[in-house]
Formats: sequence, structure tokens, C-alpha cells
Amino acid sequence: RVNMKIAPKPAKKPASGLAAGLNKGFVVTRREMPARPANMRRLSKRNALIREVMREVVGFAPYERRMIELLKIGSASTQKRALKLAKRRLGTHKRGKRKRDEMAEAVAAMRRKGH
Repeated sequence: RVNMKIAPKPAKKPASGLAAGLNKGFVVTRREMPARPANMRRLSKRNALIREVMREVVGFAPYERRMIELLKIGSASTQKRALKLAKRRLGTHKRGKRKRDEMAEAVAAMRRKGH
């Protein structure tokens, strides 16, 4: 989750003033809304260090170890199984994808390290 970039939402097309169609609706001037705190999340250096130390000390959860084993095989089907496992444990597709990417990065780090 370090330095996560959030893509801005595409601007809505202006309303046409008609009651039907793709851009239906009353014509109004769009206000520029301030960025919400939920969209401004950045991981500070301090928190990144804390998470890194915690990961070293605590290690991986059993389901994360299982995901790592699946990802080490590296085939498309095992990638999918790892995602399905993560989705089941974490609740959403988005969280599952993020966890799978995190575990893939852990596998790559292990390979770089020489394990």
C-alpha cells in the first residue's frame, strides 16, 4: 500500500437539459468539490517502517502462506486460486486483488533474497 496512487474520477458530461438520453437532466454549473480525506490516504514513512518491522516479527498468516505457495507455482490457474482464497478471507474482490499483489511482491522479494 506504499504510495498508492488514486486515479481521479472522469468528469461527468454536462447535462443536455432533456428528460431522456445519456446526459439527461437539468443544466446546472458543476461545483469543484474539495478532496475528501478518504481519497487522500498516503502511507507515511513512519507507518511504512512500522508495518515492515511488524511483518518481519510476526510473519505471514496461515492463509497468506497458502497464497504464497500458490503464487510460487506461478501458473494462471494458481493465480486465480490465490485470488479466490484472498477474496473469501477478506470479503471483497478489490481487497483480494490487493492482497494477491502484496503476496506476489513478497514472493518476488524472497526470490531476490535467494530463498
